[in-house]
Amino acid sequence: MTQSTTLVPYLPDTAPFSAAQRAWLNGFLAGLFSSALAHGANAINVPSSGTPALPITLVFGSQSGNCEVIAGRTAKAWKQDGLSVSVMDAAQFKVSALQQTQRLVLITSTYGEGEPPDNLAAFYADLHTRDVDLSGLSYSVLALGDRNYTYFCKTGKDIDARLSALGAQRLQLVVECDVDYETSYKSWLSALTSTLKGTSVDPAGVLKPERAEAAHAATHAVTSEDRYTKTNPFPARILHNTNLHRDGAARRTHHIAFSLEGAEDGAELHYEAGDALGVVPQNDPALVTELLRITGFDGDGPVSLPNGDIGPLREALLHGYDITKINKQHIELLAERTKDATLLTLISTDNLDLDNVAALREFLHGREWVDVLLAHPHVFTSPQDFVSQLRKLAPRLYSIASSPKAHSGQVHLTVSVVQYESHGRKRMGVCSNDLARAACGTTKPVFIHPNKQFKLPVDGSAPVIMVGPGTGIAPFRAFLHERAATGARGPNWLFFGCWNARSDFLYEAELTQLQQRGVLNKLDVACSRDQAEKLYVQHLMQRSAKDLWAWLQVGAYFYVCGDAARMARDVDAALHQVAQVAGGLTEGAAQEFVANLRAQKRYLRDVY
Repeated sequence: MTQSTTLVPYLPDTAPFSAAQRAWLNGFLAGLFSSALAHGANAINVPSSGTPALPITLVFGSQSGNCEVIAGRTAKAWKQDGLSVSVMDAAQFKVSALQQTQRLVLITSTYGEGEPPDNLAAFYADLHTRDVDLSGLSYSVLALGDRNYTYFCKTGKDIDARLSALGAQRLQLVVECDVDYETSYKSWLSALTSTLKGTSVDPAGVLKPERAEAAHAATHAVTSEDRYTKTNPFPARILHNTNLHRDGAARRTHHIAFSLEGAEDGAELHYEAGDALGVVPQNDPALVTELLRITGFDGDGPVSLPNGDIGPLREALLHGYDITKINKQHIELLAERTKDATLLTLISTDNLDLDNVAALREFLHGREWVDVLLAHPHVFTSPQDFVSQLRKLAPRLYSIASSPKAHSGQVHLTVSVVQYESHGRKRMGVCSNDLARAACGTTKPVFIHPNKQFKLPVDGSAPVIMVGPGTGIAPFRAFLHERAATGARGPNWLFFGCWNARSDFLYEAELTQLQQRGVLNKLDVACSRDQAEKLYVQHLMQRSAKDLWAWLQVGAYFYVCGDAARMARDVDAALHQVAQVAGGLTEGAAQEFVANLRAQKRYLRDVY
């Protein structure tokens, strides 16, 4: 006799309903079924062989768009594998829904100083303050981060720990992904797919794995690459490369225009205002030469390249690996090999308190591989030993500064050239200096990185408020050109910040023209060093609190782009103050107002 298994009834993808309708009905059926089980009702018994698996709720928290893209890939793979899955933006998912959810998969990044993405912030805060029984929930968390930062994957790990503390059952341990996440992601997907396809629920509502099936269908669905991606970028020719600052400026910011002509399929390089451009950089040839000199390794010696091929060491250091940033893992390796007292103290298990974390961060700040190799030139036994400890050279993402409707066949960037002094050496940002050195007519490998979390309102009559000091102006230049090209009638207000008006006012002539054309209705410029007391964009917001509140009351969208650690926090605080001062709200009501702006996707940030 065929063994029966308790399964939640659900509507298959072939049912005559839209995706949204199916998701709602499946949730309703799951809730109804759970309620019936809780009250002792007879379960629905169907044969275990060939029966559909339980519906999956896939939630993403995404700041720059990576996790949203991964969620889409994952859902596509699962649907092709016969699983029922509904994808939700974390901004639309509530903690209260967890008790009606049986299988949750959450994909999230961490940014800044361990902060959750904007669209996950409300859920994250609510989850950590509410006491709910989640014993009927099974879940998996995929956490994205960057090991160069202290709070690597903190958001995902925090949510994983909190769900477990509230009684939810892990489908598998949280998986932490570094910047180069493909291998970790595919391993996670394969293992989780096997678990999801082999799960059932007993009358008590507890999920149990029944079999370990190979998840080949899940992985093959995500291995076929689009024509132009970060693993297969398009060689875009540089049309213009101009320093936007006037003579005498203490910094350089380049406006760089790329041609997208020559792509085999133009649609593969389609972008929208608000998206980012990924650039695959090359390391500084002079730094490569210095590292070879310090280590004494032969630049022509064969080593493994990140793609699995074998090539000369010089080529690997120039194009394949990150030869600047060091992190905690590197310090642990160096301490073990060298027995250096300073390094051993930094990673000592007896000193893993806040003071020690701060000391490690201070040590890593401004130091690069060249510094530790100068101190320990023979720590690596061979060229292969050296490169095996290096991370893959990752693409850099830049907010696009152009609109395809206004700049057909082109994509523009606004790039701050990073240069500073540290520990007696001049430091240079890898990608920004590579781009600054690039001559017109040469090519750079690029790809489009969509960011659906940072888009203009569909309604062209909606007012738009933009806050973007420095290179944060990039997407707002794109927004303004887009609004002009589409004939959007809604008013536009820009807050821009720089050091000095005479030398650092990026795109000044262009913004003046947009004002004269009636595209840019209000322009407030904070020049921080043109007076004795520093003046920043948040100060101008506070001065214009009454008008800002009036714009928000009639449906304005509020955008912020730029530094996450300081500027974005100060602007957020100023927005709360505007709600209190001009809106007459209490502190709590102001917090609720700003939270509602986020939930309505009228408060959007592109911060880094």
